[in-house]
Amino acid sequence: MNHPSAPSPRRVRLTTLVLAVLVLLLGLASRSKSVPWPPFFAAYAGDALWALLVFLLLRFVAPTWPVLHVAGAALAFSFAVEVSQLYQAPWLNAVRRTLPGRLVLGAGFLWSDLVCYTAGVLAGLGLDSALRLRAATPAS
Repeated sequence: MNHPSAPSPRRVRLTTLVLAVLVLLLGLASRSKSVPWPPFFAAYAGDALWALLVFLLLRFVAPTWPVLHVAGAALAFSFAVEVSQLYQAPWLNAVRRTLPGRLVLGAGFLWSDLVCYTAGVLAGLGLDSALRLRAATPAS
């Protein structure tokens, strides 16, 4: 059940939809070779942003879930997708060779991706907390 000061599900959905679009665009841009991103950002930001997007999409679909449940589900999903990359069935590899398949399912297992996913979900928790704090602060 929602806390009395919790934002309405409609407000949560609207906010997360806007943030999800922004994160999606930044995530796609982070993979662009035409933008001279710093090497660390280019190597890891896309994976963190992918997990943040998963967090935001789950928050959009289930706005009344406790935020820690959303974070746990987002992390479990992200880790499951990464671990699935160890399975190399021909049909699944064919899907992974398509652009949507590569963006959603990835291509190869990396331990560093698990760290990036954790950072992305933690960023989602931070964003959610900041937005709740902002909504609870009276306007001056």
